Amino acid sequence: MADETWTGEFYCVKCREKREATGDVVVSNGRRMAKGVCPECSTKLNRILGKA
Repeated sequence: MADETWTGEFYCVKCREKREATGDVVVSNGRRMAKGVCPECSTKLNRILGKA
């Protein structure tokens, strides 16, 4: 299985702003989630994705 990536808006809790970033897609508890890093402050970002 190829590694899947997702590019889009994440909400950075530290900056309190939406940021454009690219993250890896992982499946946990049957839910797809994108995990990335904030380009401004290097905080870990998470975004729950819809079912596909």
